[in-house]
Amino acid sequence: MIPVMARCPSRVDTGSMTKIPLHPKNPERVCWGCDKYCAATDLACGNGTIRTQHPVELFGDDWLEWAEERKTSTAAAAAEANDR
Repeated sequence: MIPVMARCPSRVDTGSMTKIPLHPKNPERVCWGCDKYCAATDLACGNGTIRTQHPVELFGDDWLEWAEERKTSTAAAAAEANDR
């Protein structure tokens, strides 16, 4: 399970990434590709020529449940492979 930050329940700490909002109001206004969170029209980090989308834009409002389900199924498959 992905731990939700106690101080701010609307943010998630995914371990490999920084804390990101679960359901931002206007995710299309921000590039989510690095820690700078540049405006979509600025892209100061040089991360690419287009902005990186927030997971809610890519996978829908239930993106966090999808990520948790995928992580659980991956862990179960790894445990099964180790049992062989």
